[in-house]
Amino acid sequence: MPALRTDAVVLHVFDYLETSRILRIATRDAGVQSVLARGARRPKSRYGTALDLFASGSAEIYMKTGRDLQTLASFDVNRSRGQLAADLERFTAASAIAEMAARFGTGESHAELYDTLIGTLDSIADSAASASIDAALAGAWLLVSTMGFAPTLDSCASCHTLLADDGAAAFSHPSGGVLCRRCAAFAGSNRLLPADARATLRSWVGGAAASLPDDPSRRAHQRLLREFLSEHLTDGRPLRAYDVWERNSWGIVNEVTP
Repeated sequence: MPALRTDAVVLHVFDYLETSRILRIATRDAGVQSVLARGARRPKSRYGTALDLFASGSAEIYMKTGRDLQTLASFDVNRSRGQLAADLERFTAASAIAEMAARFGTGESHAELYDTLIGTLDSIADSAASASIDAALAGAWLLVSTMGFAPTLDSCASCHTLLADDGAAAFSHPSGGVLCRRCAAFAGSNRLLPADARATLRSWVGGAAASLPDDPSRRAHQRLLREFLSEHLTDGRPLRAYDVWERNSWGIVNEVTP
């Protein structure tokens, strides 16, 4: 059985039998994989604290074609990101990002997607707790863009007419982005995306940082992202970590238009 050594980050961990753990990890060279860490729960496990959530480093994996569960031989940590576990806002934001990567990633190599994921987790970890939502939203939209599902923001998603950069525009999830007035009139459902929210979204999709002015704006952008993911990427299963992130820090989300 050939061994693959690759950069990896832990997305999810759960116990398996009495002594082992199963991990969902994102890797640079093999996409998202489920791996079995035998003996990881033993007091003198060779893994130590290497298998903590959000830890990243170099993993050695025994890969077998056609198998859904691979075998983890070793995991050498170079960043643990312990500050994510020390704060609820950062932890729930990072968990939402990890869930996106685990759910929407594939078993194919995608170095750019891996780098975006690592950069997003680092940005959340290094941000002030109050800024973790902005960092997570920016990273989430960049992940969406890197996967090839970025919304259209500069021209009508239906007729491709160019729209003014500094104006509000109707945003349609089924259409995949903004619509001109004519197409918006025929669209089944859409919401008005104000000019500032549209500019912020454009920055995030393009990989640039942008800060939101207040909590209502953050709630609105969380809802917008959730609706977009539900329309284009999910298979009908709920995004549980995302739901916790969206609700826990701010209570029940109100209907606030971006």
